[in-house]
Amino acid sequence: MPMQLQRPLVVFDIEATGLSTSKDRIVELSMLKIHPDGREEAWTERFNPEMPIPEEAAAIHGIQDADVADKPTFAQRAKAVHDFITGCDLAGYNVQYFDLPMLAEEFLRADQGFDGPEHCIDAMRIFTKMEPRTLVAALKFYCGKELDDAHSAEADTRATWDVLQGQLERYGADLPGDVPGLAHFTEDQKFVDYGRRMIWKDGVEHFHFGKHKGKPVEAVLEREPSYYDWMLRGDFPEHTKLKLRTIWLRIQARRKGQA
Repeated sequence: MPMQLQRPLVVFDIEATGLSTSKDRIVELSMLKIHPDGREEAWTERFNPEMPIPEEAAAIHGIQDADVADKPTFAQRAKAVHDFITGCDLAGYNVQYFDLPMLAEEFLRADQGFDGPEHCIDAMRIFTKMEPRTLVAALKFYCGKELDDAHSAEADTRATWDVLQGQLERYGADLPGDVPGLAHFTEDQKFVDYGRRMIWKDGVEHFHFGKHKGKPVEAVLEREPSYYDWMLRGDFPEHTKLKLRTIWLRIQARRKGQA
């Protein structure tokens, strides 16, 4: 069955210098915007990451330092990218674990506001729930196609959109046909931050890592304010720190109200 779109859906894929959202940078971004009327807009662009591209990363996506030496930085194009996805739902393959957190970090480093999409579909989550395999196998399984240029952002983006449509056709009524339903289906847990260090439980933020895993964030910060300072100085994603600051300011505002 065809996907029901109430607003544009942007399928995107990122190639980067590595897998760390706090240290690594985007070198290529490909986006495919599908409008409710079926019209498509494609956008692929490379960026100068302002850091060397490690050999192991270049071996995967094939992008070398010389290929991006004269390209703009992400910060220089952040507003244009933001404008392209504003008002859209997002989708991708493994997007919840890598692409969306990486994109959010780049926006924050560029001082470009980004609240995230209302709905985000992860085709990998559908695949792993239904037929656990890789993107290459997913394209073969659902579409009968070979992915000739794997780890090229543009090829992976197009393949992901093909897989999404193939999944809807194969599973029919077993899958929701609209973006909010698919986003909910592919969501594993409700995380507060893209770095997945905090999680929502019964409407309350809880830590999802370390010695305070499973404990309410506010309770920990109230009892151990040095933990807040440690996290702000630590190697955590900027989005994680942003959400932590929001909780900290909420605590301070409540204290002032009680004074």
